[in-house]
Amino acid sequence: MRLAFLGAGAWGTALAMAAARRHEVLLWARDAAQAAQMAAERCNTRYLPGLPWPDSLAVTADFDAAVAHGAQGLTIVATPMAGLRSTLARLPAQARVIWLCKGFEAGTGLLGHEVAAAVLPQAAAGVLSGPSFAQEVAAGLPTALVAASFEPSLTQQVVDAFHHGALRIYTSADPVGVEIGGAVKNVLAIATGISDGLGLGLNARAALVTRGLAEMTRLGTRMGAQAETFMGLTGLGDLVLTATGDLSRNRKLGLLLAQGESTEQGLSHLGHVAEGAYSLGTVIERSRALQVDMPVAEAVYAVVSGAATARVAVEQLLQRDPRAEA
Repeated sequence: MRLAFLGAGAWGTALAMAAARRHEVLLWARDAAQAAQMAAERCNTRYLPGLPWPDSLAVTADFDAAVAHGAQGLTIVATPMAGLRSTLARLPAQARVIWLCKGFEAGTGLLGHEVAAAVLPQAAAGVLSGPSFAQEVAAGLPTALVAASFEPSLTQQVVDAFHHGALRIYTSADPVGVEIGGAVKNVLAIATGISDGLGLGLNARAALVTRGLAEMTRLGTRMGAQAETFMGLTGLGDLVLTATGDLSRNRKLGLLLAQGESTEQGLSHLGHVAEGAYSLGTVIERSRALQVDMPVAEAVYAVVSGAATARVAVEQLLQRDPRAEA
């Protein structure tokens, strides 16, 4: 199969490396100098240093060439959420395309499948998501992901493209739930980072993960998702990984916030995108509009926005009235 990856960040490169062991893969980098450097070094030293590419992985800075390559098989958009709309707008109307980004689009508050429906309504479109750190996928460690789309033939094509070796691909007909899980888990990972940074203990972390999952499920089902999706890889699985894994950027941001840094300072220290900081406003906006109770997300919002310190936000959570768990 011919696969085109549009975006040469850590995650796009890692999946391109995995796919290139079986398919004809062309990786597009926006920066021509970066593309030339990666072609010469056979490695993405900026994001995945020390992890050499398969011989069959090619790289280009020619967007049209990458699109033409993907038109003969499958196109994978590997940009941040902020770049999804503009990238989709440059694809053929009948494209077969999936995206890897997670979160809500800034300004519109739309999920990826909603952006695709507006920009490429005739395309076969979907999302590939799940608990995955790019470094581990690039190193060939076992990983399970979910391909979600309203088009069954597309999810099967994604399975054919990626299900081999250490990668397992499951399918879902619930892109709404898969994308909400991917967006909200980043917010909850900031919460657990704050908790761990304050030294609140493992009991508190377990409580945050569990109650956060309940919040994610409440919001998702109110938005039309299937409840069982949140008990799977893109709900519970991705939440556990992002909330507890040391490679998680959102967790690291929470740790920095607990130390008293502002959101701007924390993001500057990270040097990478922490999607939870950008998704948070939309999560809160949608939950309030739908009258969905999300106290953990609200506490994170107070800290990220500077309305409360991390410790004050925790104290406010602990002062909530008791209630039934379900």
